[in-house]
Amino acid sequence: MEQVMPDIRLPAFSEVVLSSSVFATCALPGCLPVWSPFFPQPSGTRISTQGSNIVYLTREGLEKLKEELRFLKTKERIRISKSIQEAREKGDLSENAEYDAAKEAQGLLEARIAKMETTVSQARLVDEKQVDPEKAYILSNVRVKNHGTGSEQTFRLVSAAEADIRTGKISVTSPIGSALLGKAPGDVIEVDVPAGTVKMEILEISR
Repeated sequence: MEQVMPDIRLPAFSEVVLSSSVFATCALPGCLPVWSPFFPQPSGTRISTQGSNIVYLTREGLEKLKEELRFLKTKERIRISKSIQEAREKGDLSENAEYDAAKEAQGLLEARIAKMETTVSQARLVDEKQVDPEKAYILSNVRVKNHGTGSEQTFRLVSAAEADIRTGKISVTSPIGSALLGKAPGDVIEVDVPAGTVKMEILEISR
């Protein structure tokens, strides 16, 4: 079970699942639940999230997020605080452009930290071991063929927080990602994009 860093508080977690066991139940302070395992949720499943927006992350993705958050809350805060102090020492703050810029940077930093802390507090870890390797789910590599152009492309399905189209990582909540979920090799999907409707055939799924 993933443990939270000392400087990040995660709320106690208790999920109520009907008809299917989707989440591991955890009621211990600081406990991070593990998502198990499928998108979309089985029919009849209802999950109580207490009004929060769940963020699905791989363990690697969560660790990277924590590492960046730790950096921002330590080194970046110190750097900006020094910049503010140095600017303040230069005199009249009403006409001090450096001071204004440093204060603006501080505000942006704190907003970024707050957003990342919210993401961590709402994170659910994906249990990769329980995902059906024969179908496309989060963490799957899906090779598809575009029926319109004949070209092939491989996508890796990840959480929205880890998506990076430059490296072929697409979010499971994106139009293509959500259409691929639960599909198997040989299945054909149709996705509406700004240029029209794209038809793709799933050629291979790997992990």
